[in-house]
Amino acid sequence: MNPVIVIGAGITGLSAAGKLAKAGRDVVVLDKGRGIGGRVATRRAAGLHFDHGAQYVSPKGDAFAAVVDDLAGTGHVAGWQDKIVGTPGMSALAKGLGAGLVVRQDALVTALMRQGAGWQVQVGDQMLDASHVIVTVPAPQIAAIIGADHPLAASLGNVAYAPNLTLMAAVDGPAPFTTMRYPDADLAWIAQDSSKPSRPQGATAWVAQASHAFSATHLERDKDAIADLMLPLLLDRLDAAPGQVRYASAHRWRYAQVTRALGQPFLRSDDATLYLGGDWCLGPLVEDAWTSGTAMADDLLAQHAG
Repeated sequence: MNPVIVIGAGITGLSAAGKLAKAGRDVVVLDKGRGIGGRVATRRAAGLHFDHGAQYVSPKGDAFAAVVDDLAGTGHVAGWQDKIVGTPGMSALAKGLGAGLVVRQDALVTALMRQGAGWQVQVGDQMLDASHVIVTVPAPQIAAIIGADHPLAASLGNVAYAPNLTLMAAVDGPAPFTTMRYPDADLAWIAQDSSKPSRPQGATAWVAQASHAFSATHLERDKDAIADLMLPLLLDRLDAAPGQVRYASAHRWRYAQVTRALGQPFLRSDDATLYLGGDWCLGPLVEDAWTSGTAMADDLLAQHAG
């Protein structure tokens, strides 16, 4: 039997694939990037670790809390402040969820086509056969894969995202705080990432995330220009001078935070062979992404129990 193919190795894709694999299904995960986890990501630079996407998780439901407890038991996460972070970076959370899965990276999916009762998935000039397909990429990117005229595509237009620009900086000198939130400022969140457990020490690693408005205004600038804009704002908050900066780099998240969600855990074709899901279904939290993925896996297993 052909495998279930999961498109996207973010938290939704990994949670769906993991549950299916545990149930004995043959699963292959495809991702266009070089790493897994999507926005649950860690950049290693200047001898330091920067969580330049999701900064932490704070479980709300019992099911996700149990998963996080399991990851703590394997050393993939630990406590920080009153929250949970990956060790030695947020990407460790994704690696824990993806342990044992078959993941093909640098695998850009460009199209899906029906093939009998199943599907063919186009990756470059290669066609892969699948019994079922689970698509977990951001909602605005799905129509390019399934086709704008697909019946499920119409519902995707209701989903809205806000972008995010993130600055990573290594700064010498004392750290005046661990985290600060400034909802009305251009830098809306600042975190001292080197204060997180199991992090390399040296210069202080700072991650600053811009407000939605600042991010939207400057989204199309190149990354060096974004860093040049954001660094003085961070130094002002730290009361630090440019000469104290060892490293500075920016990252652009075009689809960073869901601001209007679908309102249900996933979309599904009538024959239950194609599923669409992600944090865009339920909300901006890592837990929302995980919930969507596990819900798709549960439904697929229920629909095809035989």
